[in-house]
Amino acid sequence: MKMNVESFNLDHTKVKAPYIRLAGVKEGKNGDEIRKYDIRFCQPNKEHMEMPALHSLEHMMAEFSRNYSEQIVDISPMGCQTGFYLSLVNHDDYEDVLNLVEKTLKDVLTATEVPACNEVQCGWAASHSLEGAKEIAKKMLAQRDEWTEVF
Repeated sequence: MKMNVESFNLDHTKVKAPYIRLAGVKEGKNGDEIRKYDIRFCQPNKEHMEMPALHSLEHMMAEFSRNYSEQIVDISPMGCQTGFYLSLVNHDDYEDVLNLVEKTLKDVLTATEVPACNEVQCGWAASHSLEGAKEIAKKMLAQRDEWTEVF
C-alpha cells in the first residue's frame, strides 16, 4: 500500500548509508520548486546518532550551510536519528548539493563552539556535544565517494 510520506515508501532494509538522495520535488502555485534531499548518515535500523551530537550537528548544519546557499529552506534531523532532510527552493543541481554538504561538514570539523547553544537561542541547551557532532561529520566525510550510491 502506497503511503503519503515518501520515506515510508522507501525500503530501509535495501539502502546503504551514507548517501544523499533526492527524496521529493514539490511545485508551488507560483512555479517555485522545493527539492527535499535525504542526507543519510547512519544505516537504518543498525546505527543512529546520539541526541546531543545530533542536536549540535543540527545547529551547525543549519547555520553553516547558509553560508553557501541562499536557497536553503530548511535542514532538519530525522526522528529516527539516522539522517537529515535538506530542502532547497529553485535549485536542481545535485552535484552542488553534494558540495554544499561537504563544505558544511568541513566547517563542523573546524568549529570551536556550537552556534546558538544557550538557553536564549535553544530549547534544550543542555543537550549538546560538539565533539560528538565532529565525529559524525568526520565519519560522513570519510565516505564522501559513497554519497551517490543509495542501494
